[in-house]
Amino acid sequence: MAKSKFVKANEKIAEKVAGGYKKIEEGAVNGFTKISDSFVDEFLTKDGESVQEAKARLKEEQREREEARTKKM
Repeated sequence: MAKSKFVKANEKIAEKVAGGYKKIEEGAVNGFTKISDSFVDEFLTKDGESVQEAKARLKEEQREREEARTKKM
């Protein structure tokens, strides 16, 4: 009986710790995304281009540079 109380208590603690970690992780990711989007919007978008379009364009340009670099080697 005593063991089951400890097990239940440990499970509750584990749930709270995992939930707290998840909230911190989501906050960090959301904060980074906001900062990243703001930077792209301010410095990397071209005329009439949305943030998502700019990110897609930048990703494609990076892929092309990597392919060119591997072809040189």
